[in-house]
Amino acid sequence: MYSVVGCRECHALWIIEGRPETTQCPRCRRRHQFSKLRAFAETDDADAAARVRSSMLAERADDGELIDPDEVDVEGVGMDDVEYLSASGVDPDAVSAAGERSERGNRSSRSRKQTVLDGLTELDTPTEADIVEYATAAGVPEPAVERMLEKLRRAGEVTRTDGVYRRL
Repeated sequence: MYSVVGCRECHALWIIEGRPETTQCPRCRRRHQFSKLRAFAETDDADAAARVRSSMLAERADDGELIDPDEVDVEGVGMDDVEYLSASGVDPDAVSAAGERSERGNRSSRSRKQTVLDGLTELDTPTEADIVEYATAAGVPEPAVERMLEKLRRAGEVTRTDGVYRRL
């Protein structure tokens, strides 16, 4: 059970789960007995309580107009990305091309750590030599692979038993 309650001192609204003996106002920090607070709404769903609280706050701000956030149509309101970029003096086509280049580059590039971790996952019984071979094929230098394996082992992310590495 969720209740929307209000503070008598600062008029803040907040949501309380269950029926505690006392509760504290999140704004002024005054402690209230729950039984003496006025419950504006009680629901079984936290989302419903949040919608009630939001509509009460909107009613305060709009001087009486109750707005249900689920019924507001925001399609077509404001500027789209192309209009915004053009108004800012930026070429939208150049931005789009840069984004496409960035996405292409990120797919093929992985960090050294991620390459080593991928090797640990993809290889059946990965020994240090297997992982070094896998990572060097992906462009990671051998000393960096050895350092990364040691760091991962010390950090507790991998373990080595009888020369075989395994992720934890």
